[in-house]
Amino acid sequence: MHKVIIAGCGGVCHAWIRAALNRRDCEIAALVDPFESNALAVKEKYGLLCRVYPALAPALDKEDAMLVFDTTPPRMHHGVVTEALAAGRHVFGEKPMSDLPEDAENMVSCADKSGKEYFVMQNYRYNAQIAAFRDFIASGLLGDIWRCSARFSKCVHFGGFRDEMASPLITDMAIHTFDAARFITGTAARSVLCREFNPPWSWYKGDACAVCDFEMAGGMTFIYNGSWCAKGLETPWNSEWRVDCGKGCAYWDGADVLQYQDEKGGVNDIPVVPMQNEGHAACINEMFDALNSGARPQTDCRDNIKSVRMVFKALESSRASCKITV
Repeated sequence: MHKVIIAGCGGVCHAWIRAALNRRDCEIAALVDPFESNALAVKEKYGLLCRVYPALAPALDKEDAMLVFDTTPPRMHHGVVTEALAAGRHVFGEKPMSDLPEDAENMVSCADKSGKEYFVMQNYRYNAQIAAFRDFIASGLLGDIWRCSARFSKCVHFGGFRDEMASPLITDMAIHTFDAARFITGTAARSVLCREFNPPWSWYKGDACAVCDFEMAGGMTFIYNGSWCAKGLETPWNSEWRVDCGKGCAYWDGADVLQYQDEKGGVNDIPVVPMQNEGHAACINEMFDALNSGARPQTDCRDNIKSVRMVFKALESSRASCKITV
């Protein structure tokens, strides 16, 4: 039985709690939040029989739980993860790993030194359509990839910390698309040229739009065009994708349309195999399976750091107005 401490009782914790409660080998032992009312509301909502703590330290001291779910805001991830790892606990955490590059690197180092596992949420990988798209590209039917592009356009009024961030799109959301680009193409970033901007109607304090040009391994290009304050024609959360190859092109609208056109000229559908679970639940289940077996999941921090570096190097490029090595 995996006993779990939930650190952070804001909105994002609910997907994690639902996934945990659906498992027979998981028990929520404690809720941690500096605002007791948040923790008590979560406890009542799910009928939990667990203790509530104002900070992680006393929970780690008094509970025999060997696993911490970090569902705190990004700025708190470093403290929660490193404290839990140092106390000999495994950690499953929300993305992004951190809002500071040096902290993200330190978190991976702490996982290595502790001998415990730190897995990071990348729920967008766990989707039947993206899996089918990735598998089709990897089949080589269209030849080598020379360009991959993703367009992300949403109109989102979150409120809270995101509205105050300096670079809300790149810092808090682009990690999903950057990680998906690595997943779809099977490559890692080598360099990036990024420009951020904020239209006059934006309700975000920081730049909510960006264009990034990544050079990926093997010389292929990944282009990201994103907006979190689009005025219409929104894309799905998965973004809209086009992959240009030597023998044709593949397209995914981010929802249910997956097509390709090869040198024969016809447009064909890419078949999709349904998945039993998707999103947070599927990602968390893989984390548990990996913890039980000793294997490494897709979302191991040692792999996820490659996507995190894309985020921080894009920010560095934007602020320096030049191409940056990843």
